[in-house]
Amino acid sequence: MHPMRRRDKEITDEAEVRGILNEAKHVTVAMSLGDAPYLATLSHGYDGDRNCVYFHCAPEGKKVEILRANPRVWGQALVDNGYQQGSCDHLYKTAQFHGRVTFVEDQEEKEHALRVMIRHLDDAPEKIISEQITPHSTGRILIGRIDIDHMSGKKADRVIVQL
Repeated sequence: MHPMRRRDKEITDEAEVRGILNEAKHVTVAMSLGDAPYLATLSHGYDGDRNCVYFHCAPEGKKVEILRANPRVWGQALVDNGYQQGSCDHLYKTAQFHGRVTFVEDQEEKEHALRVMIRHLDDAPEKIISEQITPHSTGRILIGRIDIDHMSGKKADRVIVQL
């Protein structure tokens, strides 16, 4: 891996990087087919026990075509803490990751993935989980799992005044 230029912004604690994946409400994933790059921003759920990111999508489309041909991806989760007025600075933290996408076929894992995503995104997930996760509902969507090979993180958590 290429060393980070701004070592003062590097996150070296793996738990902190994983925490960003848990906090961010979406991830942006880069993929490519041939020499044509493509980006997709996805709602997701991070499963720390399996060190993977789950997402759902329609069973066909450009993203699915690309991922079936080339499952290797690079992704980023961003927690945007905003531009700091009067200081020309922006506070943020990001988790970058790369890995390989697999489309989940197993019914049990599909339901697990949906529970992970709903708990990640919803303030009252249990009602949705009990009412909406059924074999019928999971049959209509495609679940992708990004198995993470490597993660890194970067943050600007304070205003730095440069003279």
